[in-house]
Amino acid sequence: MDINAVFEGGGVKGISLAGAVKAAELQGITFKRVAGTSSGSIVASVLAAGYTADEMKHIIKNMPFERLLVRAPFFDTAFVGPALRVLLKKGLYSGEALEQWVRSLLLAKGIVTFSDIPAGKLYIVASDITNGKLLVLPDDLRNYGINPATFPVAKAVRMSCSIPYFFDPVILRLIGEPARGKAFNEQFVYIVDGGLLSNFPLWLFDRKRKGTGLSKPPPVVGFQMVGKHAEEPHKITGPFSMLSAMFDTMLSAHDERYIEKENRNRTIKIPTLGIGTTHFDLSEAESEALYQSGLMAGTQFFKEWIPQ
Repeated sequence: MDINAVFEGGGVKGISLAGAVKAAELQGITFKRVAGTSSGSIVASVLAAGYTADEMKHIIKNMPFERLLVRAPFFDTAFVGPALRVLLKKGLYSGEALEQWVRSLLLAKGIVTFSDIPAGKLYIVASDITNGKLLVLPDDLRNYGINPATFPVAKAVRMSCSIPYFFDPVILRLIGEPARGKAFNEQFVYIVDGGLLSNFPLWLFDRKRKGTGLSKPPPVVGFQMVGKHAEEPHKITGPFSMLSAMFDTMLSAHDERYIEKENRNRTIKIPTLGIGTTHFDLSEAESEALYQSGLMAGTQFFKEWIPQ
């Protein structure tokens, strides 16, 4: 059976999504179209590239996330360095290591740009903070004069994962008609994490399937990570821990009313065991526990699910 799947963002907790994907595979479910925000965009992109849940688990469990948190020695000096980097670069870390990692994963499956993936199979959500609007990639790249087909998928994932002040924003320059009449400094837009505006875009495929002429479009299933703050409150010890707490709270609150009102019956809710979005020193035991949590939540969901 085919489904369209939407994956919520949640930082390092994304391995729990791989467990839920495994549960879907065990039920003989295949993914027709996929979409995601932040870490959910990583899961969506590797699924679109042809990775299985077992391959995803191996990749994520063997990726030392600390490797993604690299910066020049100049910015690594205690106290002053990180603050100076945020002031000058607008982020604690560049995000280039994350993009490089995703690029290598996709390249192993022959994927570089969106033209290497069937049209309409993959959608990635990001936030344009220059113009204050949500972006659905690759389609919305046309508004910037950029050809969606030639845009690197890994770059789109990095845009969706650029947690404000944690990773640098991705800067796009307007091309052609969108740049006409604008001063040079007005031709640049800043793109950050999609979770800023829609961390769980369950609405996306509802919009896409209207007017398609399909009599029975694939049902939409959401993969959501929950229980982030039920037991452990954030500890605010300084400006950076406050930023982390603010972003974590924002991710958990967005889209929730939409989900609670009418979409609970098509949403897999995966307990994340109190592990935070930016808990990059994830232990092997924590990683396995998250995966098993996703597997159990997915198994229970598909056991009871009645497609609509």
